[in-house]
Amino acid sequence: MDICVVALGKIGLPLAVQFASKGHRVIGADVDKFAVDMVNRGEEPFPGEAHLAEKLREAVDAGLLSATTDTTAAVAAAQAVVIVVPLFVAADGTPSWDWMDAATEAVGRGLKPGTLVSYETTLPIGTTRNRFGPKLEELSGLKAGEDFHLVFSPERVLTGRVFEDLRKYPKLIGGINQASADAAMDFYRAVLDFDDRPDLADANGVWDLGSSEASEFAKLAETTYRDVNIGLANQFARYADQIDVDVLKVIDASNSQPYSHIHRPGIAVGGHCIPIYPRLYLWNDPAATVVTAAREANAGMPSYALDLLAAAHGDLTGVPVLVLGAAYRGAVKETAFSGVFPLVEGLKARGAVPFVSDPMYTDAELEALGLPAHAGEPVTAAIVQADHPEYKKLTPADLPGVTVLVDGRRATDADAWNVEGVRRVVIGG
Repeated sequence: MDICVVALGKIGLPLAVQFASKGHRVIGADVDKFAVDMVNRGEEPFPGEAHLAEKLREAVDAGLLSATTDTTAAVAAAQAVVIVVPLFVAADGTPSWDWMDAATEAVGRGLKPGTLVSYETTLPIGTTRNRFGPKLEELSGLKAGEDFHLVFSPERVLTGRVFEDLRKYPKLIGGINQASADAAMDFYRAVLDFDDRPDLADANGVWDLGSSEASEFAKLAETTYRDVNIGLANQFARYADQIDVDVLKVIDASNSQPYSHIHRPGIAVGGHCIPIYPRLYLWNDPAATVVTAAREANAGMPSYALDLLAAAHGDLTGVPVLVLGAAYRGAVKETAFSGVFPLVEGLKARGAVPFVSDPMYTDAELEALGLPAHAGEPVTAAIVQADHPEYKKLTPADLPGVTVLVDGRRATDADAWNVEGVRRVVIGG
């Protein structure tokens, strides 16, 4: 097949490489000329994705993958179009459609009869059929479901392990009609491989959920579940602090039977997915009070961590505090909705002097993010915000002068911090 992947970001580029690895000809389209030029040279535009560098080079050298800034021309040459353009969401949950609408318009102008269009960007329920379908019809002069096929098929992968996750999880699809679904089933079976999953009720592979709305709903449901579960774990952790109980022992005990699957509490919920998709769900279902409560509980955890710091240290006015970890999760160089931002602002609001360090970021990169880089200034307290593996070996000797460590991820070694004059505090400990 000839395939066009629209947007060569941290999900789109690995997808394009995966499709090419199955022998298909792939054109990646992106508005970023710098990224396009790098892809055409066989160079990854961003680090950190396992196996991407070598797979990208192989695909480009084989003549199976190229990139362009001309989305319309790429679509015109394709039998299948996969769209993975970011959708931004305001604090109140309102989607910002600019990028998605622009991409849809570019696709619509190049669309020809028989083409499959698959949206993989997470969307509010009903968007594929009611927003993008009519736009594609208007621009192409074709009828969705008759002249071209239209489906929603959510990406279900984590950056850093995209190729692994593509094999591990069923590929969900939902068409605006059965003909569209059938076309998507054939397409994804031709471009993906799947691990054997005896734990699943149905065989791992491409799963047709019956409609684009069901497929959109499934992605929002699985991610909203995680936010609600983490919110519950965080509520348990805060109560455990009140009664001096280790919440992890409680959670592990509860999860020892098959009906309990409580997640781990933590200082923040970050990333492109979990803080955002519950808001998209609420955009469809604003009466979902459980979802609202969980989102509020999780958004409040950085402030709670600062409460723990103040309780252990005392007044924070003028106190230099080092936030360890700018990334939203360990071993991933990404700060989307990271807890570092509310922590820094919260420290400033309490009169403290915040600094930030992260083994994955240079001082210049931190400063470019608006974060005060730590240049070795003495600090009195520290907060672990990201569970980088490097922090497992962190000791008080690495932070001379620190009297309080709030480990918001339980990333440090408790025994190493059992030192006179230094207090280590954990959430739910």
